[in-house]
Amino acid sequence: MKSFNQNQNERGTTVAEFAVVALLFFTIIFGIIEFGRLLYTHNALTDATRRGARFAALHSKDAGEKVKDAVVYGSKAEAVDFDRTTAIPVINGLTTDMVDVHYEGVKISETDTASYGTNLGTTTVKIEGYTFDLLIPVIGRQLTLPPYSTTLTAESAGLPVANINAP
Repeated sequence: MKSFNQNQNERGTTVAEFAVVALLFFTIIFGIIEFGRLLYTHNALTDATRRGARFAALHSKDAGEKVKDAVVYGSKAEAVDFDRTTAIPVINGLTTDMVDVHYEGVKISETDTASYGTNLGTTTVKIEGYTFDLLIPVIGRQLTLPPYSTTLTAESAGLPVANINAP
C-alpha cells in the first residue's frame, strides 16, 4: 500500500522532467539546424561577392547596377529581359543597397594613373550590413554578419591590349 501512495505523490514529476529535457533537446536540434543555415548563408555571401567581382572584372565601369544585380540575383541578372521587381534574391534579405562596387586603375607612375580597363586595375565587390535571424527557441536573436569582400584584376576577355585606352 505504501508504494501505491508514493507513485501518486510523484505523478507530475515525469511530465516536468520531460518538459525540461525536451526543451534542452529541441534547443540543441534547432541550434544544429540554424548553424547549418548560417554556414550556408556565409558560403552564399562569399560566392555572391566572387560572382560580382568576376562579372565586374569582365565588364567596364559603366556596367553599374548590373554588377550589383549579378551579386544579389545571380546569373539570371545577366539576361537582357531581367526585371528586378519580379526577381528573387539568391539569399533572402540581400539587397543591392548592401553591395558596394569599387573600380581602381593601375598606377603607372607617381603622376599618372591609368583608368580601369582591359588588363588594368582591380575591382572590389563588398557586401556589408547583412543580418541573419537565428530561429533558436529561447536564444533567438539577430546577427550582423561581417563584411564580405572579393578583389579581382581586370581581364581582357580576348580583347587586344591596343584597346586599353580606347574610349
